[in-house]
Amino acid sequence: MFDSSSQTERLAWRGKAIGLLDLDAFFSSVEQLDHPAWRDRPVIVGGSPAKRGVVSTASYEARRFGVHSAMASATAARLCPDAIWTSGNFARYREMSAQVMAILTDETPLVEQVSIDEAFFDITPGRYAPEEPYQVCARIQQRVSELGISCSIGLGTSKSIAKIASERDKPRGLTVVFPGTEQSFLAPMPIRALSGIGSAAEKALGQLGIKTLGELARADEQELARALGSAAHTMRLRAAGIDGSAVSSAYEELAPKSVSCERTFETDLLDCDEIEAAVLHIAAMTGRRLRKKRIKGSTVTLKIKHSPTSLHTAQTRLAAPTDDEHVFGPAACELLAKVWSPGQPVRLIGVGLSHFDETPATARLFDCDGATPRDAALRKLSTATDLVRERFGDEAISYGRDLRFSKHVSDTAPMGKSTE
Repeated sequence: MFDSSSQTERLAWRGKAIGLLDLDAFFSSVEQLDHPAWRDRPVIVGGSPAKRGVVSTASYEARRFGVHSAMASATAARLCPDAIWTSGNFARYREMSAQVMAILTDETPLVEQVSIDEAFFDITPGRYAPEEPYQVCARIQQRVSELGISCSIGLGTSKSIAKIASERDKPRGLTVVFPGTEQSFLAPMPIRALSGIGSAAEKALGQLGIKTLGELARADEQELARALGSAAHTMRLRAAGIDGSAVSSAYEELAPKSVSCERTFETDLLDCDEIEAAVLHIAAMTGRRLRKKRIKGSTVTLKIKHSPTSLHTAQTRLAAPTDDEHVFGPAACELLAKVWSPGQPVRLIGVGLSHFDETPATARLFDCDGATPRDAALRKLSTATDLVRERFGDEAISYGRDLRFSKHVSDTAPMGKSTE
Protein backbone atom coordinates (compact mmCIF):
# COMPACT_ATOMS: atom_id res chain seq x y z
CA MET A 1 0.00 0.00 0.00
CA PHE A 2 1.23 3.49 -0.81
CA ASP A 3 1.85 5.72 2.18
CA SER A 4 1.65 9.39 1.19
CA SER A 5 3.87 10.37 4.14
CA SER A 6 6.71 8.01 3.24
CA GLN A 7 10.07 8.89 1.74
CA THR A 8 9.04 7.19 -1.54
CA GLU A 9 6.64 10.06 -2.22
CA ARG A 10 9.59 12.25 -3.11
CA LEU A 11 11.01 9.80 -5.66
CA ALA A 12 10.72 10.98 -9.27
CA TRP A 13 8.85 8.54 -11.49
CA ARG A 14 10.79 7.08 -14.43
CA GLY A 15 9.14 5.60 -17.50
CA LYS A 16 5.55 4.63 -18.09
CA ALA A 17 2.89 5.19 -15.44
CA ILE A 18 -0.28 3.16 -15.89
CA GLY A 19 -3.12 2.98 -13.40
CA LEU A 20 -6.07 0.65 -13.00
CA LEU A 21 -9.13 2.09 -11.25
CA ASP A 22 -11.55 -0.47 -9.79
CA LEU A 23 -14.75 0.78 -8.15
CA ASP A 24 -15.27 -0.91 -4.78
CA ALA A 25 -18.34 -3.19 -4.65
CA PHE A 26 -19.76 -0.82 -7.22
CA PHE A 27 -23.41 -1.82 -7.60
CA SER A 28 -24.00 -2.30 -3.89
CA SER A 29 -22.12 0.92 -3.09
CA VAL A 30 -24.43 2.89 -5.38
CA GLU A 31 -27.44 1.26 -3.69
CA GLN A 32 -26.12 2.26 -0.26
CA LEU A 33 -25.52 5.79 -1.55
CA ASP A 34 -29.07 6.07 -2.86
CA HIS A 35 -30.63 4.38 0.21
CA PRO A 36 -29.02 5.90 3.33
CA ALA A 37 -30.80 3.39 5.58
CA TRP A 38 -28.86 0.60 3.85
CA ARG A 39 -25.43 2.00 4.74
CA ASP A 40 -23.32 -0.29 6.93
CA ARG A 41 -25.83 -3.07 6.19
CA PRO A 42 -25.18 -6.19 4.08
CA VAL A 43 -26.55 -5.44 0.59
CA ILE A 44 -26.72 -7.96 -2.25
CA VAL A 45 -27.45 -7.00 -5.85
CA GLY A 46 -28.57 -10.02 -7.82
CA GLY A 47 -31.32 -12.38 -8.83
CA SER A 48 -33.85 -13.93 -6.51
CA PRO A 49 -32.87 -17.09 -4.58
CA ALA A 50 -36.26 -18.51 -5.60
CA LYS A 51 -35.52 -18.09 -9.31
CA ARG A 52 -32.04 -19.59 -9.57
CA GLY A 53 -30.57 -16.11 -9.34
CA VAL A 54 -26.90 -15.26 -9.10
CA VAL A 55 -25.16 -12.58 -7.03
CA SER A 56 -23.93 -9.68 -9.19
CA THR A 57 -22.30 -7.67 -6.37
CA ALA A 58 -22.18 -7.94 -2.59
CA SER A 59 -21.33 -5.10 -0.25
CA TYR A 60 -18.32 -5.52 2.00
CA GLU A 61 -20.69 -6.05 4.92
CA ALA A 62 -22.17 -9.04 3.07
CA ARG A 63 -18.74 -10.31 2.03
CA ARG A 64 -17.86 -10.81 5.69
CA PHE A 65 -20.41 -13.65 5.64
CA GLY A 66 -18.68 -15.28 2.66
CA VAL A 67 -20.95 -13.88 -0.06
CA HIS A 68 -19.24 -13.06 -3.36
CA SER A 69 -20.02 -12.27 -6.99
CA ALA A 70 -21.26 -15.14 -9.20
CA MET A 71 -22.41 -17.11 -6.14
CA ALA A 72 -25.83 -18.74 -6.38
CA SER A 73 -28.35 -16.48 -4.68
CA ALA A 74 -29.75 -19.42 -2.72
CA THR A 75 -26.29 -20.02 -1.20
CA ALA A 76 -25.87 -16.31 -0.44
CA ALA A 77 -29.26 -16.22 1.29
CA ARG A 78 -28.19 -19.09 3.56
CA LEU A 79 -24.87 -17.44 4.40
CA CYS A 80 -26.37 -14.00 5.02
CA PRO A 81 -30.09 -14.37 5.85
CA ASP A 82 -30.47 -10.73 6.97
CA ALA A 83 -29.08 -9.19 3.78
CA ILE A 84 -30.98 -6.52 1.87
CA TRP A 85 -31.66 -7.79 -1.66
CA THR A 86 -32.19 -5.74 -4.81
CA SER A 87 -32.28 -6.68 -8.49
CA GLY A 88 -30.40 -3.47 -9.29
CA ASN A 89 -30.83 -0.24 -11.24
CA PHE A 90 -28.48 -0.44 -14.20
CA ALA A 91 -29.41 2.90 -15.67
CA ARG A 92 -28.24 4.43 -12.40
CA TYR A 93 -25.02 2.36 -12.39
CA ARG A 94 -24.21 3.46 -15.94
CA GLU A 95 -24.82 7.08 -14.94
CA MET A 96 -22.38 6.81 -12.01
CA SER A 97 -19.85 4.96 -14.14
CA ALA A 98 -19.94 7.75 -16.72
CA GLN A 99 -19.20 10.32 -14.00
CA VAL A 100 -16.18 8.33 -12.85
CA MET A 101 -14.86 7.92 -16.40
CA ALA A 102 -15.26 11.68 -16.91
CA ILE A 103 -12.96 12.22 -13.90
CA LEU A 104 -10.33 10.02 -15.54
CA THR A 105 -10.57 11.77 -18.91
CA ASP A 106 -10.13 15.08 -17.10
CA GLU A 107 -6.70 13.82 -16.09
CA THR A 108 -5.63 12.13 -19.34
CA PRO A 109 -7.13 11.32 -22.75
CA LEU A 110 -5.60 7.85 -22.52
CA VAL A 111 -8.37 5.96 -20.72
CA GLU A 112 -9.37 2.39 -21.56
CA GLN A 113 -12.62 1.35 -19.92
CA VAL A 114 -12.70 -2.43 -19.60
CA SER A 115 -16.03 -2.76 -17.77
CA ILE A 116 -18.68 -0.66 -16.10
CA ASP A 117 -16.54 -0.40 -12.93
CA GLU A 118 -12.96 -0.70 -14.16
CA ALA A 119 -10.59 1.28 -16.40
CA PHE A 120 -6.90 1.62 -17.23
CA PHE A 121 -5.39 5.08 -17.58
CA ASP A 122 -1.96 6.33 -18.70
CA ILE A 123 -0.53 9.22 -16.65
CA THR A 124 3.09 8.96 -17.73
CA PRO A 125 4.87 12.18 -16.64
CA GLY A 126 5.64 14.64 -19.39
CA ARG A 127 2.82 13.54 -21.67
CA TYR A 128 -0.50 14.55 -20.16
CA ALA A 129 0.31 14.66 -16.45
CA PRO A 130 2.78 17.28 -15.15
CA GLU A 131 2.66 15.89 -11.59
CA GLU A 132 4.02 12.70 -10.10
CA PRO A 133 1.69 9.79 -11.00
CA TYR A 134 0.85 8.82 -7.41
CA GLN A 135 -0.29 12.39 -6.75
CA VAL A 136 -2.64 12.17 -9.74
CA CYS A 137 -4.02 8.85 -8.42
CA ALA A 138 -4.63 10.32 -4.97
CA ARG A 139 -6.57 13.18 -6.54
CA ILE A 140 -8.64 10.76 -8.65
CA GLN A 141 -9.55 8.81 -5.51
CA GLN A 142 -10.59 12.00 -3.75
CA ARG A 143 -12.77 13.10 -6.66
CA VAL A 144 -14.45 9.68 -6.84
CA SER A 145 -15.14 9.78 -3.09
CA GLU A 146 -16.88 13.13 -3.58
CA LEU A 147 -19.42 11.27 -5.74
CA GLY A 148 -20.33 9.18 -2.68
CA ILE A 149 -18.58 5.95 -3.69
CA SER A 150 -15.00 4.69 -3.46
CA CYS A 151 -12.37 3.10 -5.65
CA SER A 152 -9.11 1.20 -5.37
CA ILE A 153 -6.21 2.02 -7.69
CA GLY A 154 -3.13 0.09 -8.71
CA LEU A 155 -0.25 2.05 -10.27
CA GLY A 156 2.77 0.63 -12.04
CA THR A 157 4.81 0.63 -15.22
CA SER A 158 2.49 -1.76 -17.11
CA LYS A 159 -1.15 -2.78 -17.34
CA SER A 160 -0.39 -6.19 -15.81
CA ILE A 161 1.25 -4.68 -12.74
CA ALA A 162 -1.50 -2.07 -12.35
CA LYS A 163 -4.16 -4.78 -12.46
CA ILE A 164 -2.45 -6.93 -9.82
CA ALA A 165 -1.73 -3.89 -7.63
CA SER A 166 -5.37 -2.78 -7.73
CA GLU A 167 -6.39 -6.03 -6.01
CA ARG A 168 -3.90 -5.69 -3.17
CA ASP A 169 -5.66 -3.30 -0.82
CA LYS A 170 -9.44 -3.03 -0.97
CA PRO A 171 -11.51 -1.00 -0.41
CA ARG A 172 -10.09 2.52 -0.91
CA GLY A 173 -6.57 1.23 -1.53
CA LEU A 174 -3.81 2.93 -3.49
CA THR A 175 -1.02 0.46 -4.23
CA VAL A 176 1.99 1.92 -6.04
CA VAL A 177 4.69 -0.27 -7.61
CA PHE A 178 7.56 2.12 -8.30
CA PRO A 179 9.81 1.66 -11.35
CA GLY A 180 12.57 -0.82 -10.56
CA THR A 181 10.56 -2.68 -7.89
CA GLU A 182 8.39 -4.73 -10.26
CA GLN A 183 10.12 -8.08 -9.81
CA SER A 184 10.28 -7.91 -6.02
CA PHE A 185 6.57 -7.00 -5.98
CA LEU A 186 5.50 -9.77 -8.35
CA ALA A 187 7.83 -12.66 -7.42
CA PRO A 188 6.06 -13.88 -4.23
CA MET A 189 2.55 -13.54 -5.73
CA PRO A 190 0.54 -16.73 -6.42
CA ILE A 191 0.19 -17.44 -10.13
CA ARG A 192 -3.59 -16.87 -9.99
CA ALA A 193 -2.86 -13.18 -9.35
CA LEU A 194 -1.95 -12.87 -13.03
CA SER A 195 -4.90 -12.18 -15.30
CA GLY A 196 -5.32 -15.06 -17.75
CA ILE A 197 -4.29 -17.80 -15.30
CA GLY A 198 -7.44 -19.74 -14.47
CA SER A 199 -7.99 -22.92 -12.48
CA ALA A 200 -6.98 -25.23 -15.35
CA ALA A 201 -3.72 -23.33 -15.99
CA GLU A 202 -3.04 -23.19 -12.26
CA LYS A 203 -3.36 -26.96 -12.02
CA ALA A 204 -1.14 -27.56 -15.07
CA LEU A 205 1.52 -25.17 -13.76
CA GLY A 206 1.31 -26.75 -10.32
CA GLN A 207 2.23 -30.10 -11.88
CA LEU A 208 5.41 -28.39 -13.11
CA GLY A 209 6.12 -27.13 -9.60
CA ILE A 210 5.26 -23.53 -10.48
CA LYS A 211 3.20 -21.79 -7.82
CA THR A 212 4.43 -18.17 -7.76
CA LEU A 213 4.93 -15.50 -10.39
CA GLY A 214 8.65 -15.52 -9.67
CA GLU A 215 8.82 -19.23 -10.53
CA LEU A 216 6.75 -18.59 -13.64
CA ALA A 217 9.09 -15.80 -14.77
CA ARG A 218 12.13 -18.07 -14.38
CA ALA A 219 10.59 -21.16 -15.99
CA ASP A 220 11.77 -22.73 -19.22
CA GLU A 221 9.50 -21.51 -22.03
CA GLN A 222 9.31 -24.85 -23.82
CA GLU A 223 8.24 -26.48 -20.58
CA LEU A 224 5.66 -23.74 -20.03
CA ALA A 225 4.21 -24.33 -23.49
CA ARG A 226 2.96 -27.73 -22.33
CA ALA A 227 0.83 -25.99 -19.70
CA LEU A 228 -0.02 -22.66 -21.35
CA GLY A 229 0.24 -23.39 -25.07
CA SER A 230 0.83 -20.36 -27.31
CA ALA A 231 0.34 -17.99 -24.33
CA ALA A 232 3.50 -19.28 -22.60
CA HIS A 233 5.83 -16.53 -23.87
CA THR A 234 3.46 -13.69 -23.03
CA MET A 235 2.62 -15.03 -19.57
CA ARG A 236 6.27 -15.54 -18.65
CA LEU A 237 7.10 -11.96 -19.62
CA ARG A 238 4.11 -10.55 -17.72
CA ALA A 239 5.10 -12.57 -14.64
CA ALA A 240 8.46 -10.79 -14.86
CA GLY A 241 6.77 -7.39 -15.07
CA ILE A 242 7.32 -6.99 -18.81
CA ASP A 243 4.16 -5.92 -20.62
CA GLY A 244 4.30 -3.51 -23.53
CA SER A 245 0.57 -3.28 -24.23
CA ALA A 246 -0.59 0.32 -24.37
CA VAL A 247 -3.65 1.99 -22.88
CA SER A 248 -6.05 2.73 -25.72
CA SER A 249 -7.42 6.23 -26.21
CA ALA A 250 -10.84 6.96 -24.77
CA TYR A 251 -11.84 8.00 -28.27
CA GLU A 252 -10.94 4.69 -29.90
CA GLU A 253 -13.76 2.19 -30.21
CA LEU A 254 -12.26 -1.21 -29.57
CA ALA A 255 -13.86 -4.17 -31.31
CA PRO A 256 -15.28 -6.71 -28.87
CA LYS A 257 -14.03 -10.28 -28.97
CA SER A 258 -17.56 -11.67 -28.84
CA VAL A 259 -21.13 -10.59 -28.27
CA SER A 260 -23.49 -12.95 -26.49
CA CYS A 261 -26.57 -13.27 -24.33
CA GLU A 262 -27.53 -16.03 -21.94
CA ARG A 263 -30.44 -16.85 -19.68
CA THR A 264 -30.95 -19.18 -16.72
CA PHE A 265 -34.43 -20.68 -16.56
CA GLU A 266 -36.51 -20.80 -13.41
CA THR A 267 -37.37 -24.44 -14.14
CA ASP A 268 -35.43 -26.85 -16.36
CA LEU A 269 -36.38 -27.13 -20.03
CA LEU A 270 -36.89 -30.71 -21.22
CA ASP A 271 -38.88 -30.63 -24.46
CA CYS A 272 -36.94 -30.31 -27.75
CA ASP A 273 -39.34 -27.79 -29.28
CA GLU A 274 -39.21 -25.69 -26.12
CA ILE A 275 -35.40 -25.75 -26.07
CA GLU A 276 -35.16 -24.75 -29.74
CA ALA A 277 -37.62 -21.91 -29.12
CA ALA A 278 -35.44 -20.76 -26.21
CA VAL A 279 -32.32 -20.79 -28.42
CA LEU A 280 -34.09 -18.61 -31.00
CA HIS A 281 -35.36 -16.29 -28.25
CA ILE A 282 -31.83 -15.75 -26.92
CA ALA A 283 -30.38 -15.48 -30.44
CA ALA A 284 -32.79 -12.59 -31.07
CA MET A 285 -31.43 -10.80 -28.00
CA THR A 286 -27.88 -11.30 -29.28
CA GLY A 287 -28.88 -10.05 -32.73
CA ARG A 288 -30.23 -6.85 -31.26
CA ARG A 289 -26.96 -6.22 -29.43
CA LEU A 290 -24.97 -6.86 -32.61
CA ARG A 291 -27.03 -4.41 -34.62
CA LYS A 292 -26.75 -1.79 -31.90
CA LYS A 293 -22.95 -2.12 -32.05
CA ARG A 294 -23.04 -2.24 -35.88
CA ILE A 295 -20.91 -5.36 -36.08
CA LYS A 296 -21.33 -8.77 -37.70
CA GLY A 297 -19.82 -12.10 -36.71
CA SER A 298 -19.12 -15.33 -38.55
CA THR A 299 -18.67 -17.83 -35.69
CA VAL A 300 -21.73 -18.98 -33.72
CA THR A 301 -21.33 -20.41 -30.22
CA LEU A 302 -24.05 -22.28 -28.33
CA LYS A 303 -23.66 -22.65 -24.57
CA ILE A 304 -25.73 -25.13 -22.53
CA LYS A 305 -25.80 -25.92 -18.81
CA HIS A 306 -27.55 -29.05 -17.60
CA SER A 307 -26.66 -28.31 -13.97
CA PRO A 308 -24.77 -25.59 -12.06
CA THR A 309 -21.45 -27.40 -12.69
CA SER A 310 -22.11 -28.89 -16.15
CA LEU A 311 -21.14 -26.58 -19.03
CA HIS A 312 -21.07 -27.59 -22.70
CA THR A 313 -20.31 -25.45 -25.74
CA ALA A 314 -20.29 -25.98 -29.50
CA GLN A 315 -19.31 -23.73 -32.41
CA THR A 316 -19.92 -23.47 -36.13
CA ARG A 317 -18.63 -21.12 -38.83
CA LEU A 318 -21.08 -19.30 -41.09
CA ALA A 319 -20.52 -18.67 -44.80
CA ALA A 320 -20.64 -14.91 -44.21
CA PRO A 321 -20.64 -12.49 -41.25
CA THR A 322 -24.11 -11.57 -40.03
CA ASP A 323 -25.98 -9.71 -37.29
CA ASP A 324 -29.31 -11.37 -38.12
CA GLU A 325 -30.76 -13.93 -35.72
CA HIS A 326 -32.80 -15.39 -38.60
CA VAL A 327 -29.46 -16.56 -40.01
CA PHE A 328 -27.40 -17.49 -36.94
CA GLY A 329 -30.34 -18.60 -34.76
CA PRO A 330 -31.09 -21.73 -36.85
CA ALA A 331 -27.33 -22.43 -36.97
CA ALA A 332 -27.29 -22.35 -33.16
CA CYS A 333 -30.23 -24.79 -33.11
CA GLU A 334 -28.27 -27.18 -35.32
CA LEU A 335 -25.54 -27.22 -32.67
CA LEU A 336 -27.96 -28.60 -30.08
CA ALA A 337 -27.22 -32.17 -31.14
CA LYS A 338 -23.60 -31.68 -30.03
CA VAL A 339 -24.39 -30.50 -26.49
CA TRP A 340 -27.82 -31.93 -25.66
CA SER A 341 -29.53 -35.32 -25.81
CA PRO A 342 -33.29 -35.92 -25.49
CA GLY A 343 -34.27 -36.20 -21.85
CA GLN A 344 -31.44 -34.05 -20.51
CA PRO A 345 -32.57 -31.03 -18.48
CA VAL A 346 -31.47 -27.58 -19.69
CA ARG A 347 -30.85 -24.99 -17.00
CA LEU A 348 -29.06 -22.26 -19.00
CA ILE A 349 -28.73 -21.37 -22.69
CA GLY A 350 -26.34 -18.85 -24.25
CA VAL A 351 -25.87 -17.78 -27.88
CA GLY A 352 -22.88 -15.74 -29.04
CA LEU A 353 -21.20 -14.42 -32.19
CA SER A 354 -17.46 -13.84 -32.67
CA HIS A 355 -14.79 -13.37 -35.37
CA PHE A 356 -15.84 -9.86 -36.31
CA ASP A 357 -12.59 -9.02 -38.05
CA GLU A 358 -12.58 -11.86 -40.56
CA THR A 359 -14.60 -11.76 -43.77
CA PRO A 360 -14.80 -15.18 -45.46
CA ALA A 361 -14.14 -15.25 -49.19
CA THR A 362 -17.68 -16.51 -49.84
CA ALA A 363 -19.23 -13.44 -48.24
CA ARG A 364 -19.65 -11.61 -51.55
CA LEU A 365 -21.33 -14.41 -53.50
CA PHE A 366 -24.74 -12.93 -52.71
CA ASP A 367 -26.13 -9.48 -52.07
CA CYS A 368 -26.70 -8.28 -48.49
CA ASP A 369 -23.47 -9.89 -47.19
CA GLY A 370 -24.38 -13.38 -48.31
CA ALA A 371 -28.08 -13.22 -47.50
CA THR A 372 -30.86 -14.56 -49.72
CA PRO A 373 -33.78 -12.23 -50.52
CA ARG A 374 -35.79 -13.96 -47.77
CA ASP A 375 -32.94 -13.41 -45.29
CA ALA A 376 -32.77 -9.74 -46.27
CA ALA A 377 -36.50 -9.33 -45.69
CA LEU A 378 -36.27 -11.00 -42.28
CA ARG A 379 -33.36 -8.72 -41.32
CA LYS A 380 -35.48 -5.70 -42.21
CA LEU A 381 -38.13 -7.09 -39.86
CA SER A 382 -35.49 -7.37 -37.10
CA THR A 383 -34.28 -3.80 -37.58
CA ALA A 384 -37.85 -2.52 -37.58
CA THR A 385 -38.48 -4.39 -34.33
CA ASP A 386 -35.31 -2.83 -32.87
CA LEU A 387 -36.59 0.66 -33.69
CA VAL A 388 -39.95 0.02 -32.04
CA ARG A 389 -38.31 -1.30 -28.87
CA GLU A 390 -35.81 1.56 -28.74
CA ARG A 391 -38.62 4.09 -28.92
CA PHE A 392 -41.38 2.45 -26.88
CA GLY A 393 -39.57 -0.10 -24.67
CA ASP A 394 -38.73 -3.78 -24.80
CA GLU A 395 -42.30 -4.87 -24.12
CA ALA A 396 -43.76 -2.83 -26.99
CA ILE A 397 -43.42 -5.66 -29.51
CA SER A 398 -42.66 -9.36 -29.01
CA TYR A 399 -42.63 -12.63 -30.87
CA GLY A 400 -44.59 -15.54 -29.44
CA ARG A 401 -41.37 -17.20 -28.28
CA ASP A 402 -40.44 -14.03 -26.33
CA LEU A 403 -43.74 -14.10 -24.42
CA ARG A 404 -43.24 -17.80 -23.81
CA PHE A 405 -40.03 -17.26 -21.85
CA SER A 406 -40.39 -13.75 -20.44
CA LYS A 407 -41.80 -15.02 -17.13
CA HIS A 408 -39.70 -18.16 -16.83
CA VAL A 409 -36.12 -16.93 -16.62
CA SER A 410 -33.98 -16.05 -13.62
CA ASP A 411 -34.19 -12.37 -12.63
CA THR A 412 -30.41 -12.05 -12.32
CA ALA A 413 -29.30 -8.78 -13.89
CA PRO A 414 -26.12 -8.49 -16.03
CA MET A 415 -22.91 -8.16 -14.05
CA GLY A 416 -21.38 -5.51 -16.26
CA LYS A 417 -18.25 -7.56 -17.00
CA SER A 418 -19.21 -9.07 -20.31
CA THR A 419 -17.39 -11.05 -22.95
CA GLU A 420 -16.73 -7.88 -24.88
